Amino acid sequence: LNIANLANGSQKSFSIDDERKVRVFYDKQISDEVPGDTVGDEFKGYVFRITGGNDKQGFPMKQGVLVPSRVRLLLSAGHSCFKARRSGERRRKSVRGCIVGPDLSVLSLVIIKQGENEIPGLTDVSVPKRLGPKRANNIRKLFNLTKEDDVRKFVIRREVTPKNADKKPYTKAPKIQRLVTPRTLMHKRRLVTVKKRQQEKSREAAAEYAQLLAMRQKEQRERKEELRRRRSSASRNSVSKQ
Repeated sequence: LNIANLANGSQKSFSIDDERKVRVFYDKQISDEVPGDTVGDEFKGYVFRITGGNDKQGFPMKQGVLVPSRVRLLLSAGHSCFKARRSGERRRKSVRGCIVGPDLSVLSLVIIKQGENEIPGLTDVSVPKRLGPKRANNIRKLFNLTKEDDVRKFVIRREVTPKNADKKPYTKAPKIQRLVTPRTLMHKRRLVTVKKRQQEKSREAAAEYAQLLAMRQKEQRERKEELRRRRSSASRNSVSKQ
């Protein structure tokens, strides 16, 4: 059993050889909640949620496949248990159904409700997050900042110890995403100005083309009218001579 505690970020694996203890998980599906009283005395009062697992050959469980055995499915990009190597690629792969059975070797669980007793290495420890928030709004939410506060002063830096013992340790900070600075505002204003300028230029070019087209059409109509007058005068002259 691979049990994770989302409250403190810890994780621990337990090897259980007695099949009677894990029989409570049989015929359950992924995302089902199962009490852990029968698993062992240390899990009394705990409630677990099934999140996945692997069978004895290493094939992962896939949500939505309602069979307690292994099947071959045609998978494409966006499906779990499949990584597309090329655009539009589809491949038939073997996956394990989402119903728990005795052929599983690893079952992944998440603690939903904590019991009375502490589990050493799982509930009595706290694993801090290695990285802090990177997006500007998430940093503001973490430190309860306002729009006027400078987010760059509140970035969580992490200390890096180089492999070479002669070098001093240093700190690294992430690049803040979606950070609005005077430079970004200036760049945005410039883009808007360029866009308006291009639209104005397009309107002027369209008006100039329409004016030129109207002038050409007027000249063409005048030529046709002149040609018609010449033909009519020539026909009248020929009739008068006869």
